[in-house]
Amino acid sequence: MRECKLKYGCNPDQTTARIYMRDDSELPLQILNGRPGYINFLDALNSWQLVRELKKATGLASAASFKHVSPAGAALGLRLSDAERRLFFIDDALPVNDSPVACAYIRARGTDRLSSFGDWIALSDECDEVAAKYIQHEVSDGIIAPSYTPEALEILKSKRKGGYAVVKIDPDYEPPSEETRDVFGITFAQTRSTAPVIEPEKFNTPITRSKDIPDSARRDLLLALITLKYTQSNSVCVTKDGQTLGVGAGQQSRVHCVRLACDKADLRLLREHPEVLSHEFGAIGRPERDNAIDELVRNMPSEKRREYLSGITGASLGSDAFFPFPDNIERAAKSGVKYVAQPGGSIRDDLVIKACDDYGMAMVMTGHRLFHH
Repeated sequence: MRECKLKYGCNPDQTTARIYMRDDSELPLQILNGRPGYINFLDALNSWQLVRELKKATGLASAASFKHVSPAGAALGLRLSDAERRLFFIDDALPVNDSPVACAYIRARGTDRLSSFGDWIALSDECDEVAAKYIQHEVSDGIIAPSYTPEALEILKSKRKGGYAVVKIDPDYEPPSEETRDVFGITFAQTRSTAPVIEPEKFNTPITRSKDIPDSARRDLLLALITLKYTQSNSVCVTKDGQTLGVGAGQQSRVHCVRLACDKADLRLLREHPEVLSHEFGAIGRPERDNAIDELVRNMPSEKRREYLSGITGASLGSDAFFPFPDNIERAAKSGVKYVAQPGGSIRDDLVIKACDDYGMAMVMTGHRLFHH
């Protein structure tokens, strides 16, 4: 397939839309079902890059849940504990721990289920029957993966009355080194960003008094930084235990990014509060249950929220650009952040470092800005 005509562009009045290769070569993807749209493909190609890079960096199956060209959540394919199965409402009969990609997507979707409503899914590895059975019951627009088992494909084809978008991408496809885009009739060109988000040795040289960054935190910082590489800037990401807890995207102010990411992380962690886990929601649909949980958490007395969150620590935070003021660190500390990765380069780096020292955080400076527009 050299060209794919789309229903319309970003909006219905943009009646002519298509995707194609400038060199007239074959597209490195196949549409196996449905009719993906313009925004669907923007989500698909951004999310595929994210999970592909996560897999290369960690060696683990990875997944992302995308909305409006930014991740609502991303995660690695670590086994789900009994508590996580309960937290994510996993049917006991579904053998999720037999499928790393299923675990990855369940954890990615679990970051911010309200934002993931109607998402685009990306999997780094083949979509198997277990993953498809979980996806079958979620409200989602489509999926991209390098391959699908026959059983998984049949399940996915049954979604949305047979119209669910299923895209297969060539895992070996590498784009040209130069990327272009047109804005207002003017063509922009730039070299693709292929530099690593952080050199491994940077983890051994934190610029704070605290020098200890355990392997689990190194993994979580990698997850945060790679997620940010494909998030609309400005952006900040909070991670813990191999999954994103909160993504703050597209804010004009750095501290607003931090507040948004940390507020989302707090809400995600409060879903584990005993009162929430023991609440009976009755026979309602998944979206209605997610809304009910959100209301339950948001209406929890502030003192009870603070008491519960104060006992949680060990989160990691990544930023796609430097912190201009220490207020970013002060807000992060309230959400249990202990490990930080950011490019550095602010004229107030010394104040940011001092704030990390005051809160006992370990911080590395990557030297790489990760803006994405």
